[in-house]
Amino acid sequence: MFEITVEGSFSSAHQLREYRGSCENLHGHNWRIEVSLGSNKLDSLGMVLDFRSLKGEVEAIVDRLDHKFLNEVPPFDVINPTAENISKYMYEQISGGIDTPGVKVLKVKVWESEKAAATYYE
Repeated sequence: MFEITVEGSFSSAHQLREYRGSCENLHGHNWRIEVSLGSNKLDSLGMVLDFRSLKGEVEAIVDRLDHKFLNEVPPFDVINPTAENISKYMYEQISGGIDTPGVKVLKVKVWESEKAAATYYE
């Protein structure tokens, strides 16, 4: 199995609904995203996927979240905008944008601080 990873980042604010503590208050993060794709085979150029293509997919999603109040951005207007839910959302969005046979999203890791991250994979 071959694996490639790109990083992205965005800044946004959120509130964790029904959280009994300071994170229930409006606060912000400088989020860092790691997206990993995998494939058992390489293309004719020797790549899983061009890094530029994957970066474009990540940037398109990040643009929807950057400098926003996440609680007002679907689906986080309904579900809590936790690092766990953001990682699953990004996994699903990127999976929908990758149409190269044999290439799949392996995992998405979302860092809300230098020392705390959540990962989603199937």
